Amino acid sequence: MRVAFVGNALPRRCGIATFTCDLELAVRHLPGVAQTAIIAMCDPGGQYAFPPQVRWSVAQEDRGGYSAAADFINAQGFDVVCLQHEFGIYGGEAGDYILDLIAKLDAPLVTTLHTVLDQPNAAQRRVIDTIIAASSRIVVMARKGRRILIDHYGADPAKILVIAHGIPEVPLVLPQYAKEKLGFAHHRIILTFGLISPNKGIETMIEAMLVVLATAPDALYVVMGATHPALLRADGEAYRDSLRAKVTALGLDGHVVFIDRFVERPELLDHIAMCDVYVTPYLVEAQMTSGTLAYSHGLGRPVVSTPYWHAAELLEDGSGLLVPFGDPDRLGLAVADLLANDETRLAMGRKAYVASRAMTWANTAARYGQAFLDVRRHVAFALPTMALGHLAVMCDDTGLFQHAVFGVPDRHHGYCIDDNARALLLCCTLGGRAMTQPLIDSLLPRFAAFLQHGWNPGNQRFRNFMGYDRRWLEATGSEDSHGRTMWALGICAGYREDGVMAQWASALFTQALPAVARFTSPRAWAFTLLGLKDYCLAHPRDEIALRQRSNLAERLHQRLQACETADWVWFEDRLTYDNARLCEALIVTGRAVGREDWTQAGLRALCWLVERQTAPAGYFRPVGSQGFLLVSRSAPMPFDQQPIEACATVAACLAAMAVDASRPWLTEAHKAFAWFTGANDLGLSLIDPLDGSCRDGLHPDRANENRGAESVLAYLLALAIMEQATQAHPPSTHAPGMLASLPIQLLLS
Repeated sequence: MRVAFVGNALPRRCGIATFTCDLELAVRHLPGVAQTAIIAMCDPGGQYAFPPQVRWSVAQEDRGGYSAAADFINAQGFDVVCLQHEFGIYGGEAGDYILDLIAKLDAPLVTTLHTVLDQPNAAQRRVIDTIIAASSRIVVMARKGRRILIDHYGADPAKILVIAHGIPEVPLVLPQYAKEKLGFAHHRIILTFGLISPNKGIETMIEAMLVVLATAPDALYVVMGATHPALLRADGEAYRDSLRAKVTALGLDGHVVFIDRFVERPELLDHIAMCDVYVTPYLVEAQMTSGTLAYSHGLGRPVVSTPYWHAAELLEDGSGLLVPFGDPDRLGLAVADLLANDETRLAMGRKAYVASRAMTWANTAARYGQAFLDVRRHVAFALPTMALGHLAVMCDDTGLFQHAVFGVPDRHHGYCIDDNARALLLCCTLGGRAMTQPLIDSLLPRFAAFLQHGWNPGNQRFRNFMGYDRRWLEATGSEDSHGRTMWALGICAGYREDGVMAQWASALFTQALPAVARFTSPRAWAFTLLGLKDYCLAHPRDEIALRQRSNLAERLHQRLQACETADWVWFEDRLTYDNARLCEALIVTGRAVGREDWTQAGLRALCWLVERQTAPAGYFRPVGSQGFLLVSRSAPMPFDQQPIEACATVAACLAAMAVDASRPWLTEAHKAFAWFTGANDLGLSLIDPLDGSCRDGLHPDRANENRGAESVLAYLLALAIMEQATQAHPPSTHAPGMLASLPIQLLLS
């Protein structure tokens, strides 16, 4: 996974820059993250020597730069974009230039809202509404932010995540060592740090020092941080000078110290470690996030704060004290009480440290990583290019090998008619394509010859397994392998690219069809019905085939009626393999012969199956190879997941699309196909688009690296029919940014 972060970056001096760099660093070290990059904003007049992880920069007021940044992100192929939003760091009215970047993104967007306004002006509301619509996930750092987004902005609760501000992972230490290191050994230290501006309430704490010093004459209030750059540009150091004047006027010289610079993390952590009490005396309630509060709390420092939103939630467990806004007396008393009571103060610090362990950058990054993975799973990526290199490698002059060791054909297991029938079906599906026709012309007769050789005229059945020495290992294959061969022959009977091949397939199909009447396997019926669909189109006067089609479809329908209950809409007592083919067979047969009851039965079963093959996060999760539990039938086994299930579901959903406009079946097909490309439980792509190979399945902890015939054919067949469907139903136009709000990022007509 490749992640691009958009926001500010160090050495720019602001909290968003620090946050973005800390988050990027932590995400970079997550398992499964291959690359990260920062697209950094530059404020007017700002010129920064950005570190290597900043791959692109945008001048805040250069509107064209936002589109150029989106072009860079798209060209680099990032899988997810993580936007850090704060009013004031982007250009335009209420920062609306950032919307130009968002509108052009190809990748899904995850946005962190560092400020959530409950009373925005019209321009601010427009910006936030657009960002919400464009984002697959919205991250806020306090529950209050989530409530505001839902109640005031109408945001979808399912897309809003509350992820705490990250903190460094450092041990809990007593202040004395750091005090000695920094030259404050003989003082009890009260600390406020961060960019200095009037909304921080520093005047309140300066006034509160009169109360503190009455009981703790050795107390020292340290105000650490540079003046906010925007304030500095507008007014210079006038505000800091006013604070110094207040200190002098109150007779507090020697009890208030200003460290007038932006400090890097090691120095910052030392200063936090030395403080006995940390104070955030902010003046307004609408402060959604405070990185300084998070850091101090995370280092186990007792906190005294006014009840702005972030502090009210973080300290509600008693790991800090809350005092009224703008009340220096109450603030001073709370600080003095903590300084006077070592046991209470240290216990509060330990409680804060323990409570904050879930907020370490590693844990915060893990939650972001899960969000990135979730939205990536929902993306219906552009279809890969058809590649048949691995299919060719898996063949010799006899036919298609069953298995592979990694990507190398495994001769030990020989061949089977199941795979060669699927391969014949694929060749017929791909027929007529200029790019692949030469290879198809070479392979198709080979697969046809294997099926012909597999026919046993003595018992009127197909054999299945053949050793590498070309000796058949059985006289009769399974009913399902016979049915799958009928399916391929039926498709080939309608093959328009080669009339002679179609004649051969039709003749063998009619020879092998009578045996199916004795079969009891629903899948053998379904496979044969799928072959009969094309065979009957090519031979509309074959009464035997027409009757057999009706008989098999009615049997399948009756099986559904016999097994179906209110909560179990299926043909059998369990789900096993190639499940969706049963639904597809009823749907296509009902449509072909005008039996609406068959069509509706197939749709009903497919709807039920799709629901059970959809993970809670919305991506496709096929039934594991162990199937449903026979007794409880409560939930499918999630592993091992097989490519054949994704292929079958793609085909069934596309068949449903032709007869049912009430459900977005093409979107469901895209979800199932996206399982191949990484929208799955492990976020792993199972395919190699360069050679068309496909891994053999998904285990609980890894992909099966072998790439056998069944897997490659499942992928290539799914890709072939998805290409056909996408050409017939191209994506409809959509409003910029709205794409990412869908479960799958594809609006289809």
